[in-house]
Amino acid sequence: MQVDKTEDPRIMLGLLQSVERDSEQSQRRLAAEFGIALGLVNAYLKRCVKKGLVKVKEAPARRYRYYLTPKGFAEKSRLTVEYLSVSFSFFRRARGECAGIIAQAKQRGWNTIALAGISDLAEIASLCALEAGVRIVAVVDPKSSHAHFVGVPVFPSFEAVSETFDGVVVTDLAAAQASFDAAAKRYGASHVLAPELLDVSAVTASQEAAQ
Repeated sequence: MQVDKTEDPRIMLGLLQSVERDSEQSQRRLAAEFGIALGLVNAYLKRCVKKGLVKVKEAPARRYRYYLTPKGFAEKSRLTVEYLSVSFSFFRRARGECAGIIAQAKQRGWNTIALAGISDLAEIASLCALEAGVRIVAVVDPKSSHAHFVGVPVFPSFEAVSETFDGVVVTDLAAAQASFDAAAKRYGASHVLAPELLDVSAVTASQEAAQ
């Protein structure tokens, strides 16, 4: 099957999985489940129907039921394998880079660190830190409502962290550069490390503006 490059395979996979679990889910529920706009769910469902992945049957009270076709089951399986492959590749790279970052931290004499950003990368970094004997004293994430993450207190900003630490490791997958800039502004860029996969520039936005 030819893949539409405008499609997000994660949304497509999640949609097919949800339809398989419950054929009577409303588009509004699906939108809430995926955290996307209702119109986008509608557009994806129409694509699935057009491609022959999903069939629609009208139900009472102007409701609709969605069912996976044999073609839909096959596509769900293909996307699942693809997702797991990508996830494993990410984990393998992230594991290696986090181990290297923590090794750098130890070489600099850092025994305690803070993580900037809650994510899968933060979990991997915490494992690497534990193995290396580096203690994580805080996780900073202004978007999170969690009180703790990987057993560590979560704070909305670096200013809110009361315990001192030696350096910061950026683990924010959504806004890595912004997290790096915030940490570098407070502690200096030499006290902030980030895995290469985040593609972070050591020159902060404020420094670029001053040039």
